[in-house]
Amino acid sequence: MTNYDQIDFTPLLALSDTEVVTQSPVRDITLASGKVLALITLDNGRDHTRPNTLGPATLTALGATLDGLAARAASGEIDAVGITGKQYILAAGADLSEVSNVGSRDNAKLIAQLGHHVLGKLSELGVPSFAFVNGLALGGGLEIALNSTYRTVDASAAAIALPEVFLGIIPGWGGAYLLPNLIGIENALEVVVSNPLKQNRVLKPAQAYELGIMDAIFPAASYLEDSLRWADRVLTGDHKVVRKNEPGKIERLTKWPIAIKVARGMLESKIGTVPRSPYVALDLLDKAKGGTKAEGFAREDEALADLVTGDQFAASMYAFDLVQKRAKRPVGAPDKALAKKVAKVGIIGAGLMASQFALLFVRKLQVPVLITDLDQARVDKGVAYIHDEIGKLEAKGRLDADAANRLRALVTGTTDKSLYADCDFVIEAVFEEVGVKQAVFAEIEQIIAEDAVLATNTSSLSVEEIGAKLAHPERLVGFHFFNPVAVMPLIEIVKTPATGEAALSTAFVVAKGLGKNAVLTADAPGFVVNRLLAKVMGEAARAVYEGTPVADVEKAFGPIGLPMGPFQLIDLVGWKVAAHVQDTMVRAFPDRFYANENFHALAELDAVVEKDKGGRVTGFTKAAEKVLKGHVGQTPASAETILRRVQDGLAQEIRLMLDEGVVPEVEDIDLCLILGAGWPFIDGGATPYLDREGASERVFEGTFHTPQIRGVVG
Repeated sequence: MTNYDQIDFTPLLALSDTEVVTQSPVRDITLASGKVLALITLDNGRDHTRPNTLGPATLTALGATLDGLAARAASGEIDAVGITGKQYILAAGADLSEVSNVGSRDNAKLIAQLGHHVLGKLSELGVPSFAFVNGLALGGGLEIALNSTYRTVDASAAAIALPEVFLGIIPGWGGAYLLPNLIGIENALEVVVSNPLKQNRVLKPAQAYELGIMDAIFPAASYLEDSLRWADRVLTGDHKVVRKNEPGKIERLTKWPIAIKVARGMLESKIGTVPRSPYVALDLLDKAKGGTKAEGFAREDEALADLVTGDQFAASMYAFDLVQKRAKRPVGAPDKALAKKVAKVGIIGAGLMASQFALLFVRKLQVPVLITDLDQARVDKGVAYIHDEIGKLEAKGRLDADAANRLRALVTGTTDKSLYADCDFVIEAVFEEVGVKQAVFAEIEQIIAEDAVLATNTSSLSVEEIGAKLAHPERLVGFHFFNPVAVMPLIEIVKTPATGEAALSTAFVVAKGLGKNAVLTADAPGFVVNRLLAKVMGEAARAVYEGTPVADVEKAFGPIGLPMGPFQLIDLVGWKVAAHVQDTMVRAFPDRFYANENFHALAELDAVVEKDKGGRVTGFTKAAEKVLKGHVGQTPASAETILRRVQDGLAQEIRLMLDEGVVPEVEDIDLCLILGAGWPFIDGGATPYLDREGASERVFEGTFHTPQIRGVVG
């Protein structure tokens, strides 16, 4: 097995000249029993907005600190070691900027080995170690705790998780071996594999305690004091830590392999076989049922080295940077000082989409929200839906009774449109037809203040055309949400040639207030996401009408790695919406987009496709086959042909969108696809994937990124 003491880690220090080093100062605390606990407090000297991270210099310093404490423990000076973090934060894991600059597989392996070497010391001090998880603990931060003898957690900690699989890697500093042996295989699968693939779900402290990751949980107000008292009782033997999943209690012979088999089947059904990290994590968890800790750590070293130097991690880091940095500072957004203060919101319509808007606006902005519709019955139904959803949040404990009542009181519904007079921001959610939208805006414009902002949620219509009959088209902006409204993080903010800076600034400020990420787009057909999804869905439909079985078409799209196949996506979006978007795109670009008149006939059916238990489309319903009869050809396309068509079609369309100035830069297209279409992090959005697959070269004899976003060679 690897002897970490004999490894030269100095090459890593040359990579860390930009690292924000997290220091590890120690202070001795004499407990009530008289025993001495040496407490390490991780602190990078920044405020809570810049979490502690664990780069090579940080780990090296922590290793030296732990060596000194081991020597003190051997001489009897101390009885225990504790480790905690600065306010609100233990650690956010590895410094990803350092990890992504490794330069070679050898260096990547050294990062894995250094983490194991240093964090592993927490279990080799000669005295018990206590991790006091006082706040955020992600990745390596949680692995600090897992390598410790005992763990307590602050009940107010923001998040506890091993998110590595989401980023295309694996928990590589002990997590993949230690966690299943602490809490059992089924719980470990949830934390290591399932949660990262559910939009990077994290654990709350109470959940971590219930799973057995933490041995005790204490309230924030007295967290450290309670933890120290608890540690003292453990050290004196007054409290015995009993874990329901002690290694001797974990069933390994039957339950473990069955859980792995079930998880593998679920992964293949839900995400296909393109993403590497979930399957590598699965293999590590499987092998953790036997062997020594040293063997488990060695397997993690090799796995992490392979993944860190691969294309999927490189693409994930590009995507991570877009979401963490670019999304928070939207390119093209005007000065926020130009924004109109929004003290009341108006929503035209009271249907499901309008009601979802109202719920989001009232929850996030906490200002009065007015909804209207053609008759009182529709208005009452919309208000009742909003009140019911607030009630559900209250029942789940996400709102207390006072907050819930306050939100209900802020929502009003009426057929009297004169009440829009004092609204600062009015958004329509009416039928997707230009004439209808023009009519409702023409009526509302007569009522609202001159500086009030009008917003349209159109998914593909021309915003400029919608505003063509306005006296003040400069106040109109596109404000395109994605469904489900509460969940999807993207809003496409659409600027027409007439849109004023004040309206545009207001839209960006409102989007941020709603907790959404906004991307500026020009007023082009389909904007960004729907234009490119229309290409994907159109190529899928083309293949079906040529005679390719729908299940074969779904499989052909598998290598792209999208979270769902094209027909599964159409079924989620809605066949009527999909038919409308395809028609819009074909009208705009008849030579590049595909639609079929039968789309509308299919859209009238109650059910168009059949699915398996995992939600994957397996075929058309009998009713759909009846509609399609006589309209489907006899020349099925091969999987290779279908994939090549969609790759080249996307590369062509994105290149044209950039040439047309639909978005400021190619990064904005990838950001839109990641946030609005669930395009996988491991692709980095569409453009790094299209570069790697050669589609960019085939279509325009170039690449979207120079150099290409690829893994490390060597």
